[in-house]
Amino acid sequence: MPFREVNSKMVEATLVPGQRMFSQRGAMLAYRGEVAFTPNISGGQGGVMSMIGRRVAGEATPLMTVEGSGTVMFGHGGHHIQVVRLTGDTLYVEADRLLAFDGALQQGTMFMGSQGGVMGMVRGQVTGQGLFTTTLKGHGEVAVMAHGGVIELPITPNRPVHVDPQAYVAHSGDVRNKLSTALGWRDMVGRGSGEAFQLELSGSGTVYVQASEEKL
Repeated sequence: MPFREVNSKMVEATLVPGQRMFSQRGAMLAYRGEVAFTPNISGGQGGVMSMIGRRVAGEATPLMTVEGSGTVMFGHGGHHIQVVRLTGDTLYVEADRLLAFDGALQQGTMFMGSQGGVMGMVRGQVTGQGLFTTTLKGHGEVAVMAHGGVIELPITPNRPVHVDPQAYVAHSGDVRNKLSTALGWRDMVGRGSGEAFQLELSGSGTVYVQASEEKL
């Protein structure tokens, strides 16, 4: 179910009978055809455990199940939209950045403390992101939201990427992350509040970075 990018702030999805997708509630802008929108309370493809994980983490972003035959246009808050195409890999993304995604993708949650140990948990507190991150795995497309557009930075072995935590949107691939301190880094090259933190991502994959330090 590929998304068609109408413009930088709107995407369109084509639905056929037997397929379904999930979207953030309130993200539907317009539709054509026979399309049904149903509040989703089971946590999407991840089932009840996925829902419980997000609620414990404070990431219970309401979802809608979208089914039927027709086309649906999505957008939310005037945010820029980036379409990520998954080919069997896993996308790690904050729940509130999800606009819409293919229902064939397997949805789950990951405790951030399992990547980067204690610093992974510190990252959640410092950046305002949840201790749990939503995961989407399989073959399909995901539309994520960001401020000011998104750039994709490759992560390769022995060449980690350092990102301002507030500019981080998502990442995919075999990637480890940890929050490190660098005295004066935010003051000199970032636009933060003076707290010197940077998110280091290493391994092999891609990190998606927004052109802003604003949260959604």
